[in-house]
Amino acid sequence: MNWKFWEKKKEDNQPAKPKSKVREWADAIVFAVVAATLIRWLIMEAYTIPTPSMENSLLVGDFLFVSKFHYGTRTTTTPLQVPLTHQKIWFTEIPSYLDWIKLPQYRLPGFTSVKRNDVVVFNIPPKELNENKDYPVDLKTNYIKRCVAISGDTLKVRDRQVYVNGKASENPPKMQFSYLVKANNDINERILNKYNLYDYEVIGRPGDGVIYQMYMTPDIAKELQALPFIQEIKVATFNMEGFDTRTPQTVESNIFPDAKLLPWNGDFYGPLVVPKEGMTITIDSISVATYGRTIVEYDHNDDAKVENGKLFIDGKVISQYTFNQNYYFMMGDNRHNSLDGRYWGFVPEDHIVGKAFFIWLSIDPNKSFFNKIRWSRFFNLIR
Repeated sequence: MNWKFWEKKKEDNQPAKPKSKVREWADAIVFAVVAATLIRWLIMEAYTIPTPSMENSLLVGDFLFVSKFHYGTRTTTTPLQVPLTHQKIWFTEIPSYLDWIKLPQYRLPGFTSVKRNDVVVFNIPPKELNENKDYPVDLKTNYIKRCVAISGDTLKVRDRQVYVNGKASENPPKMQFSYLVKANNDINERILNKYNLYDYEVIGRPGDGVIYQMYMTPDIAKELQALPFIQEIKVATFNMEGFDTRTPQTVESNIFPDAKLLPWNGDFYGPLVVPKEGMTITIDSISVATYGRTIVEYDHNDDAKVENGKLFIDGKVISQYTFNQNYYFMMGDNRHNSLDGRYWGFVPEDHIVGKAFFIWLSIDPNKSFFNKIRWSRFFNLIR
């Protein structure tokens, strides 16, 4: 029986009406957007390196794929979002999402977890580094750094060397620092290009030469020191008095967690224990300063606050606290030119995006049109 008696019955041998060109294009675009969205969410996502914080391991202009399946992809908290966008609609200041519907976040199973020395993409936690906006976790600004300590580790930095649980960590082979370089005259551009020294500035011209501040690896510093026109090279970073070498007594006012209680700097840092799920701490003035913001803002407590050096949860003063998730500590390989965990703290596990996998394109912004592509970096695995 034909229940849809109002529709004209098609003949079995009647050919299907061909789609219009507009319909074909629309179907193709919809399929491409759905496929790209699923790949971007489940498997891999493309990123570019905009800043020098990971040089020389990753360079400004590197384009890379980040694996979501290594650590397990996260479900979105804001399903009402324009596909293939992040915080804003392309080329506008219009938010790309609506927060009318908010879902709990889950992580699908991965085949590994974050390891020490992994290069990781994550959502930067502090609101100040997210345009002072309360973005959902998965829409916070993406950063890329190297994980130097995992949950439960004790981190310490002494004279630029990272120690984890009392042992010196393996340094990235292309890790670099800030140096003061004094030359007889202006350094020739050919020399600067040879050593890829683009991130520098002239900070003084005393009567006997020119003083540069440059970021480079220790190996390049040794090679420069051997050149006849180089008078002196020394590790030095900027402070309120100018450029100088950090000592254990140097205090950086913006150091995490609190320069007044823990007077550290980026080269002499810690010891600091990275929180681990299930780890219990005693709450006192030091632990509140160290972990208070983490507990209040990132550890999934509905009613938590810090007042007068005390931690309150559900209106009650807490003397001991047990963490609800794992945390990680990230640092840039460009150790003196990286806004990293030393200045804003821990990365919660639910802020982890994925593992930096390989470079698929690299464009040198400092070279001319015909020499911009760095062919040697194509399809390099990120280590």
